[in-house]
This record gives sequence, C-alpha cells and structure tokens, in this order.
Amino acid sequence: MTMLPVQYACPSCGAFESSDLFAVNFGKNVRRVTRDLVKFDLKQKIVKGGLMKSGGRISLEHHVMKALATSDVSVVRTTEKVASYRFRTEIGGQLKVVVRKKNNKYEVHVEVSTLHGEGDGELIMSWGLFRSESSIFMPLNFQQSSTDSKDNVVETPFIKNSGGQLTVVLDFDASLAPFYVSILLKSSNLKIPTIKSHRKTNFVVPVGFGSGRPFPLGLSFLDNRSINFAFFSSSESVVLCLYSDTTADKPALEIDLDPYVNRSGYIWHALIENSLPFVSYGYRCSSGIANRRKHVLLDPYAKVIKDFGVGLTRKWLGKLCEEPPFDWAGEFRPSLPLEKLIVYRLNVTRFTKDKSSKLPANAAGSFYGIYEKLHHFKDLGVNAVLLEPIFPFDEQKGPYFPWHFFSPGSSYGPSGDPKVIAKSMKEMVKKLHASGIEVLLEVVFTHTGEDVALRGIDDSYYHAEEDLKSENMLNCNYPVVQQMILESLRHWVVEYHIDGFCFINASSLLRDKHGEFLSRPTLVEAIAFDPLLSKIKIIADSWDPHDMETKEVVFPHWKRWAEMNGNFCVDARKFLRGRGSISSLATRFCGSGDMFLGGRGPAFSFNFITRNVGLTMTDLVSFSSEEVASQLSWNCGEEGPTNKTSVLERRLKQIRNFLFILFISLGVPVLNMGDECGQSCAGSLAYADRKPLDWNSLRSGFSIQITQFISFLCSLKMRRSDLLQRKSFLEQDKIEWHGTDLSPPKWDDTLSKFVAVTLKVDEKLSQSTSGFPKPSGDLFVAFNSANQSEEVALPPLPDNSAWVRLVDTALPFPGFFSVDGVPLEDDLSTYEMKSHSCVLFEAQSL
Repeated sequence: MTMLPVQYACPSCGAFESSDLFAVNFGKNVRRVTRDLVKFDLKQKIVKGGLMKSGGRISLEHHVMKALATSDVSVVRTTEKVASYRFRTEIGGQLKVVVRKKNNKYEVHVEVSTLHGEGDGELIMSWGLFRSESSIFMPLNFQQSSTDSKDNVVETPFIKNSGGQLTVVLDFDASLAPFYVSILLKSSNLKIPTIKSHRKTNFVVPVGFGSGRPFPLGLSFLDNRSINFAFFSSSESVVLCLYSDTTADKPALEIDLDPYVNRSGYIWHALIENSLPFVSYGYRCSSGIANRRKHVLLDPYAKVIKDFGVGLTRKWLGKLCEEPPFDWAGEFRPSLPLEKLIVYRLNVTRFTKDKSSKLPANAAGSFYGIYEKLHHFKDLGVNAVLLEPIFPFDEQKGPYFPWHFFSPGSSYGPSGDPKVIAKSMKEMVKKLHASGIEVLLEVVFTHTGEDVALRGIDDSYYHAEEDLKSENMLNCNYPVVQQMILESLRHWVVEYHIDGFCFINASSLLRDKHGEFLSRPTLVEAIAFDPLLSKIKIIADSWDPHDMETKEVVFPHWKRWAEMNGNFCVDARKFLRGRGSISSLATRFCGSGDMFLGGRGPAFSFNFITRNVGLTMTDLVSFSSEEVASQLSWNCGEEGPTNKTSVLERRLKQIRNFLFILFISLGVPVLNMGDECGQSCAGSLAYADRKPLDWNSLRSGFSIQITQFISFLCSLKMRRSDLLQRKSFLEQDKIEWHGTDLSPPKWDDTLSKFVAVTLKVDEKLSQSTSGFPKPSGDLFVAFNSANQSEEVALPPLPDNSAWVRLVDTALPFPGFFSVDGVPLEDDLSTYEMKSHSCVLFEAQSL
C-alpha cells in the first residue's frame, strides 16, 4: 500500500506542507531518543559555546560508531523526502523548519518570519541534538564526553537569503538518524532575550522518523520501505524501544514519542525507515504498576514474537519482520455445515509428545505431529479437530491463561523459531483441509496469566480488581479490548484459515467493566454480525478455568452462536449411573430444545461426555468416591483398578453406552483425546495430571474395539443424517416415545430407568443430504439404566419391512455393533435388553 501525503492544519498553527514520510510537529515540548554507545565527531567549524560567524550552513557529515552492531549501517539512496513544521512563537511570528532527505543526508532548513519587537540586531539560533534526555544534549565533539548540556549547545546566527528571509541550514549524515533538534531563538534587541514556542517550550524537530498513522494497530510495512508503529495506551509517555541484537539487555535505540506528533487520541504511532538494522521492538509506558516503566513491554498486536534472554531477564519482543508468506494454492476448505460436524478435541503437545508416537524429537508435540497422525482422525471418522488454546501462555498455570493473542506458542514448532512455527501450523491446516477435516481453536479472551504486558500498557484492559475475584480478568466489552479480540479472531481466520472458535469462559464475555452481566454484550453481538467472523463456527463454552466448572448462563446468541452443552454431559451421566430422569435424557437426545429453540436448532448443541479436565471416560466408570462427587460418576461396583470380570464388563458396557448416547443424540458430538484408548489419570480431576496420548495403547484389545465402535457411530450418524444430523428439530409426528410395552413412558416416575423412541423417516426423501444412498426406514432406540433386564416390545412394521439390530452394547465384541444389521430370529416382536445397556434397530425392506 502506497503511503499518501497528508495535509495537516491547526487553527492556531496554520497550514502545513504535505509529506510522504513525516507528519507535522505542532510544537510540543521536548521528547527523548537514545542510541546506546554512539559517539560522533562533527566536521568542525564550530567552537563549543561560541558563535559561528562564517555563515548559516553547518555540515555534520561524519560520525564514529563505537561498540554497536549498527556500525555497518547501509543507507539506501532514495528520492528526496520532505517534512515541514511550523511553530508559533511566544511573542508572535512563526518559525518554520523543513527537513529534507537527499540520498545519504538530512538537511534541516530553519526560517524565521518577522518577530514582533524585532529591531536591527542579530538573531541567533541556539540549538542542540538529543536522543536520551531533552535536558542533556549530545556532545558535539568526539574528543569530549561532557554531560553538561551547556557544553553541547551551538549558537548560530541567522543570515538573510536571496529572498530576504532569515535562515539557517544544517546538514546531518543520514546514519545519525533518528534524533531530535532542539531550538531556541536569542536576540539582544528583543524584550524577551530567549524566545520559545507559544507553549513556553523549545522548538523540537524530529529528524529521521515521522508521525506515522494510528491505524492499523501493531506493525505495518509500507511500500516506501517504511515501518509504521501503532500502539494503544493512555500513558502520559510511551517509548518505542528498538533492538539490533537479540542478546542485548538494553535497546539499541529508544524513541520517546511526542504526544503532539506521535499520538492521536490514545494511540501512539511512529514511522521509521525499514533500512535501519533493528530486529525487534517493544514499548515502555509511564502508567501502570510502579516501576513498570523499567520494563520493555510486548506489543499486543505483534504477529511474530520471540523471547530473548533467560531466567529473570527473559523477555518477549515483537520481531521487525512481516509474517512469512505461505502458499495456500490448491487448498480446499471443507466448509462443513454445522450439523455435519463430528469433533475430536486434542492438546497439540500431548497428542504426539509421548515417545510411542515414534516422531522425531523436534517434531513430537508440535503442529507437525498432528498432520503426521492424520490417519488417526480418519480411523475414528471425525471431520473436525478442536485444538486446546495454542496462544503463548503462563507456563505455571497452563494454556488456559494466555498472555498474547496474535501468534502461536513457541512450544508448538520444531525449532522454537516463530516463522517456522507459523509455517508448520499453516501446513497442518492445509493438510487437514485436504482430508476434509476442519480446524477449530479454543480461545481465551476473558483473562490472562500473571505479569502480562497488557497490565503495564494500560489498566483499562482489565476489570476493576475490587469488582472480581481475579485481578487478571479482561474488560472484554471495553471498546479497545473488544477491538483487539476482533482483530485477533480475524487474523487467525485470514492468515491461518481457521474454521471456527470455541470461546472458553464465555459467560465472562457478558460482563461490563464492573463485572455485572449485560443484557446485550457488545462483543458477543459484534462477533455474531462481523462480515468475516459471522461466516465461521462460533461456539460459547461457559467452562471457567479458575473454578474448573461450567457456569450456567443464558447466552445471547443472535441465532449465530452455538454452545458447548454442559447440560447434555450432566444428564447423560446422571441417567447412566441410574439417578437421572428419563425426561432429561429425552430432552438431550432430541437436541436440547430447552436451550436451542427460538431461532437455532440441534446443530447449535455441541454435546460431550468428558472434556480435558475432570475425569476421563475410563475414570468416569472407575471412580465415585466423595473426592469426585462433582463428576456424577459411578465405579460400577468397585473403586479404582480391579481384576473382577463382572466389574470390568460393566465398565466396558458403560463406556459403550456413553459413546452411543453421544453419537445417537441430535447435535454435534465432541470426543475427547484419549477416551478412545482408555486413558486414565487415576481419578485425578486436575488438568495438569492429564497424560500424553499413549500410541501403543491404541493396539490394545480395548482400544481396537472402541476405535472401531466410534468409527461405526460416525459412519452411522452421517448415513442417517436425515434423522441424526438435523439442522432443525424433528417434527412432533416423526418422533414417538415408548415404555417397555409401547405404552407411553413413565415421565413422572423418578424411579423409571427405561425409555425408548422411534424416529420416523420422511418418506418424501429420495436421497440423504450426506450423499449416502436413500436412507433406510425408521430407527428404534432404547436406553436401560436399570440393574435388571427388560423385555422390550418393538413397534410393528409393514409386511415388507423388518427390524435389524445395529447396536446392543451388552453383547460381546465384535458382535455388539453391525454395519449391515443383524435380523431378529423368528421375526420376534420383542427383544431382551440387558441391564445397563442401549440398543438400536433399523427398519429395512425385505
């Protein structure tokens, strides 16, 4: 994008000339710029503290760079660039400064218009250069190192040019930039011997950097080889810190941004040429916690970040580089309808970190590992992966406590190189898309980890500490925070081709700055109607990483938001342990109409039995002590590990039941990593106790049958999408509930543990939307959580049809499920259901 010249005007300052590199300085007081270990020698015609009588031009051509990696600066020859500044003086009249860049030099042309009260006396310009402190000018003689600002002041008389104007012209070598020139006017014939600006400050002009633009926030690389910095902070002072060496403790260059030149509202901005040899950047801010100004803070919008140093001196900075290009040519984005999703939730690191993955050490636990194990997703039959948070995070608390939102964490790539990590993630997305698998991300925008840059940048990023338990709760509905979140989401969609997001702790997205719930939260509404984000999957998950529990909240959805259905998990667990109502199970089976009526549908319900905290699927049927009472689990007769065959068989049957209910119910099933191979955490609920996936365990007899069962259920759900993958709820006449004898269920009996249902096919359908052949007939599903068997009557069928059994979770492997179906013996009209089991029948033509 070409940077266009901008015209500036101010009622009190007059009109200003345009520039394609610099903006106009309205004459604010002095600001600072520093470069470490830089000394220079002027080509001297000046005497320190004296007058230069030989003319109005001073040439400052040579300097010496000492002990700095920037000593080999190469200046690119460019066309002339001009910046014009006009100041009002305190006694009337104006001072005009024009800065021109001609190849490898900067020319500073100073011109004074008529001053009120000026006589025939000599007008003198008293000036100096500074980078660090405005009160301490840089030494103008390399042989001296005086810190006395008075020793480094040059007094130069104005001379009249051919047009009769009073002028002084200074020349500087371009490699000295950036720096400031600070100017005062002196005259013995004026009532005020020292003349300042109308703000009673020195006239200060930047050389070698410009105002820049307030948008977009973060870094922008312009076509004219310049870098634009834009940064939000209400601080009184912001310093841009540039590093030329990744191992340096201190910045090589600091620019204290001028609030009149480099600030628009609360956005600080600057423009610097890309030819300068800096590799990373950060900011210092004056506001925030005491002593925070000492720390260099990471730009919240940095797209490529890198850590420097170790231990207590470790810090994160943005890299001064564009995001690496990636070849998306030939990519096919699945763009699956919401109701067609079958999701597998995983942790990137734990998925392939174990040695059993047989991946190279530098690839295990990375994005590379995910697409190397692509066959596992195909074996299961899932068509979407939900990645746990991949943002950089607080290592003491885990990935649900992030500290940056625009780049993947450094632990997910083979080398820790941010460019390599970004490329490997994009490669992962592209390969998964090629296999018809979408990529969803869990994201956390409601809080951060400890000691995060945002706290030092501006306190308005966070809720008031007295209003909430956590001091790190982000003020999501504050406009600046909302903008950051929206920009982050768009970034992941545009740059990484992410297909959707699951918002952890979503209930906190509904709070105002005092922690009170909003009836119409602006962020949630903005995401729902954003032109880009409204076209992807957006899922609210009200699980709170602080309390490790799901918050019950009515989430405003605008017919766009899906939700992780915690009620599904609770009611399924209660029923299978024998303590839940059949009406609650029926509600969840039909798509949770109590939650998703009113403009949505069952496809907006993301159903799950287990998640990445709490009990795993195996532990859910193995532990039920008081310590895990909140999990609504049942140990099937004995606590913990056991060798009892009856207990083990009951546990296996319960796992089958959980999976069956998960996949046969309307809504989107979400399978958790490790449940397919019997992963156990010995009854621990802690997220930190979750283990990496053991790939060797996938070869066990348990894993083989469970993996095959999951694959069967995925195929069944897609084949019978007319009934099981619906966008809308089933019509009332297409669903019929039964007791054991085809009479209505005992809805009001809290002790009833059996319920069955017939799902009736729509005869008008000629072909299912899934692409499978014309679906078969009705489905009959029955659930029995009682301790005894039940003799179940099957609904009558036309003479040309018969029931075939697809699933009976009580039967031994491999006969407990069948792709083609098992006909009933002797055309029986009843079927014996064992205790704690589920069955599925399909009507097929004879």
